[in-house]
Amino acid sequence: MLFPAWARVGPLREGAFRGRLHDARTAVSLGRVLGAALVVCFVTGLVSHYLQQPPSWAVNHLPSRPSWGYRLTQGTHVATGIAAIPLVLAKLWTVYPRLFAWPPLRSVLHGLERLSVLVLVAATLLQLVTGLLNTVQWYPWPWNFRPAHWALAWVVVGALALHIAVKAPEIAAHWWRRSPGTLRLPAADGRDRRAFLATVGAAVGAVTVTTVGQSLTPLKDLDLLAPRHPDHGPQHLPVNRTAAAAGITAARLADWRLTVRGPRPYELTLPQLRALPQRSVVLPIACVEGWSKNAHWSGIRIRDLLDRAGAPDHARVRVVSLQQHGAYAVMEMGDLYARDPLTLLALSLNGDVLSPDHGFPARIIAPNRPGVLQTKWVTRLEVLT
Repeated sequence: MLFPAWARVGPLREGAFRGRLHDARTAVSLGRVLGAALVVCFVTGLVSHYLQQPPSWAVNHLPSRPSWGYRLTQGTHVATGIAAIPLVLAKLWTVYPRLFAWPPLRSVLHGLERLSVLVLVAATLLQLVTGLLNTVQWYPWPWNFRPAHWALAWVVVGALALHIAVKAPEIAAHWWRRSPGTLRLPAADGRDRRAFLATVGAAVGAVTVTTVGQSLTPLKDLDLLAPRHPDHGPQHLPVNRTAAAAGITAARLADWRLTVRGPRPYELTLPQLRALPQRSVVLPIACVEGWSKNAHWSGIRIRDLLDRAGAPDHARVRVVSLQQHGAYAVMEMGDLYARDPLTLLALSLNGDVLSPDHGFPARIIAPNRPGVLQTKWVTRLEVLT
């Protein structure tokens, strides 16, 4: 005998789990909501990844509209990721007695099924926990978060698809409230199940309402648990990297000029930039950590600066920052962004000169773009053909 009877002790003994609601109906009820949350989180994560790091062939095809597009998708990404945490914990509570089913392995196929569940649970928990820590910019691990998060997302989705395929008959049998072939459970179980699911729903609602205000500003007064409040920061707008953290000092800005390299290169001082025709736009800063807020920006259209340099309409632009520390000191934007009339080299924010933490003397502001690519402390624009 592969598993002797004497090994059936502790949680493996028969009747070890007497609590109700560890049944398939409850698991399926939670699973369909959790599955939807994970799929939405995955799709919006794809959008974020390709906007931050597009393949070379896609740079000139990324859309600059709708101007609020990235704010919506990234806010949804973080909100569904946070909402998935209590859903995962509730789902695990419902199914955990199956981890101690007897016999532990019935066949090779059963062993592979259990291994796939282990991969799904471990990858999902790791993905959600590291994603949550990313929202507070705390990285207590040695690897680079973004590529690891990207790779792990595919592991989660693949394991989820495999799990659904394996469990499809059982899921189908319990999907609807009165499916044929399902067991009729005691009336008390029905009441307990509804109470349990209502409690889980309340937990999901609570964590969502108390965090989503960092992006959904009508709920900002309820933003109690999120790491950012959309009104807190210089000029009433949050910042992730301060001027000091980026190595920006008064000495480095003393002789600042904007250099534009193209067929007709030129340089402009800050007074000369301010003398050019100014445009005003309302655009959001939307951060990959999930917070976002609309603001009023004024400055010179990038397309006007490129035309002055003799740039062709299809040209891409490389933007170079003065920052010395941190990522994204150099970024590129495709022609749809560069030629969009809403894309500015901004000189002022909410009616005032940019503060040092918001990129003084000049920064990029563009529609439908991650905040990490709204380059601050711009010193050079390079036309790429």
